[in-house]
Order: sequence, then C-alpha cells, then structure tokens
Amino acid sequence: MQYVYVLQSKKDGDLYTGCTTDLKNRLKLHNAKKVSSTAKRVPFVLVYYEAYINSHDAYNREVYMKTRYGRNHIKKVLSNFFISKNFNG
Repeated sequence: MQYVYVLQSKKDGDLYTGCTTDLKNRLKLHNAKKVSSTAKRVPFVLVYYEAYINSHDAYNREVYMKTRYGRNHIKKVLSNFFISKNFNG
C-alpha cells in the first residue's frame, strides 16, 4: 500500500505533502528531524492521507497535491478543520 499524506507543522501552520509505504514510520521520521526538508518545522501532525494500491497512482496524486489546485482541494476537504484551528488556536 502506498500513502499520500499531508502534515501540518505545529510551529508555523504550513502544510507538507509526501508519499510513503509506511505512514506511521514516516511521521516519526519527520518529527525526529530525520527528513531534511521538514527538520526546521517540527513538530508535525497528520491531517490527511489517501491510500493507493499502485505506486505510480500515488506518486501522480502527490505531484498534483503539491500544485495550487491540489492545495486548494485540501483546503476545501478540510475546511472545517482549518476554521476550527483559527478559532481555537
């Protein structure tokens, strides 16, 4: 199984999108500062993921999710989450 995931930094609130076969371990690696692209933005929380059987489908979805359209999709899907975060800190 391949996972496309979206993390939110508790430090700056920004999102990070990635792809992995081991979601739990990958989140641990991000939070342990073992991923250079996110090391300065820890800690992270998992806010969204999708599971794929085919790795090519997952990779294509990851690439899409990193575009403006993909980010807008996440913001729409998680609109209640982001609204509640704004009001509750």
